[in-house]
Amino acid sequence: MIRIEDLDFSYGRDGFRLTVPKLEVAAGEKVAWIGPSGSGKTTLLNLTAGIVSPDHGRIVVSGEELSALGDARRRDFRVRRIGMVFQEFELLDYLDVLDNILLPYRINDSLTLGPEVIERARALAEGVEIGDKLHRDVQKLSRGEQQRVALCRAVLTGPDVILADEPTGNLDPSNKERVLDILFRYADEHEATLVMVTHDRDLLPRFERVLDFDELCTPAPAPAQEARA
Repeated sequence: MIRIEDLDFSYGRDGFRLTVPKLEVAAGEKVAWIGPSGSGKTTLLNLTAGIVSPDHGRIVVSGEELSALGDARRRDFRVRRIGMVFQEFELLDYLDVLDNILLPYRINDSLTLGPEVIERARALAEGVEIGDKLHRDVQKLSRGEQQRVALCRAVLTGPDVILADEPTGNLDPSNKERVLDILFRYADEHEATLVMVTHDRDLLPRFERVLDFDELCTPAPAPAQEARA
């Protein structure tokens, strides 16, 4: 579950400020975050993941108060317990598909890469129909295939929480549905919490709850050149 209380965060140089009095997402819940560009959706997602820390307030994820942890412990928690799906996929061009999926195990000493992990990565790839592309360069894949690589990487560690930032934003309608099917199937099978930032209102009926940032937060607008999703 996710619980945020009395959160205040700002980027001092550009005047952006985000305040969230209270937010709770239940364990296993599937929630969409919507709102205009610049309202702070991506910023709050990064705060929830522990990528950045609030100036004030509490952020509790799966029983761990991230806002009280140092950088190293937040990073370890994020790699082990949170599956991040980035809008631009964040794949490494110099690694093939399999090594991109295995990346969390290669960058964090708290995870042990063994044959069973590699087999799980292969099974995930087979499940999303890219099992025949494990040794292909990721830049040679279609956008939809690259997104599926990113999804496999996000769930490889068996996270309690999946945080997805516009994962369907650059995909055609058929691949949008495919990505949602993958996310929802994982959440159902593992009783994981799913939070997804989206501008696509056609996708909202699939979620159990929709949170509108116009009602949830009180952000000060960012400058146009640095507006945040």
